[in-house]
Amino acid sequence: MRTAFINKLIELARNDKNIYLITSDTGFSILEEFEKLFSEQYLNIGISEANMIGVASGLSLGGKKVFLYAIAPFITMRCFEQVRIDLCYQNIPVKLIGVGAGLTYGNAGATHHSIEDIAVMNCLPNMTVICPGDPIEVGKAVEESLKLNGPCYIRIGKSGEPNIHKEVPGSFSLGKGIRLRIGENVALVATGNMLETAIKVYEILKEKNIDTEVISMHTVKPIDKEMIIETSKRCKFIATMEEHNVIGGLGSRVADVITEENLNVRLKKFAIPDKYVDVVGDQDYLRNYYGLTAEQISEKILSLIE
Repeated sequence: MRTAFINKLIELARNDKNIYLITSDTGFSILEEFEKLFSEQYLNIGISEANMIGVASGLSLGGKKVFLYAIAPFITMRCFEQVRIDLCYQNIPVKLIGVGAGLTYGNAGATHHSIEDIAVMNCLPNMTVICPGDPIEVGKAVEESLKLNGPCYIRIGKSGEPNIHKEVPGSFSLGKGIRLRIGENVALVATGNMLETAIKVYEILKEKNIDTEVISMHTVKPIDKEMIIETSKRCKFIATMEEHNVIGGLGSRVADVITEENLNVRLKKFAIPDKYVDVVGDQDYLRNYYGLTAEQISEKILSLIE
């Protein structure tokens, strides 16, 4: 996903000298090509995320299209007040790129895990929250973010994520989910780096003759209410999937829609429990620890619908 981000930004910057990239001393081995090609549009501001937000605000007010790149918990929580006041309160269209979604930096521990970031960004007025499901969605999200009049947070993984889409979805639009599979029994609504797992769950349930739908809800805020309403008319069971705290993320957003619209549908949220990781392991180990593998999710869904 990191590579998809920088490749798309380089493509856009070739034709737009107003695109700026600022990093807080991260992105080594990823951002060098951009720095080489557009040295006047690149700035490593050092480990000073709060200051980075202020600099980006000033550049944006001066007509620049600014992208900020840092590890997810640092670009959202370390400088929360500056994001709130400098960007959201003034509705300034700076794009925050948070790398290392969820448990990506598994062995680095809770300081590097981003399990609260979606919730934190969700609660900010004027903020758009985007969690692309694969590298193709990352490229489209970066491109579409330039059309926004306010700030946005794009939450991406690290590297090695596969392309779920066989081709660039022509219907990609912020605030609109993408239906990858159509079903009548169970709907899997995934965001971010759990989309690959959702496809695996789909395959497992298909073998059990469960007619399953898969939706990539790449934009968590604003949530696609129409798609959730339409899906609930066919599928009586919705499972949300995210690598984030069970509180305040995709599952909570979907639950809000179900409650507000009085939808007749069951909801199960697959997410990280409301606790900090207390074991050591890589991303795959931690997913297994918290019941977020395709096999574990499929088994739980089968037990619930039976």
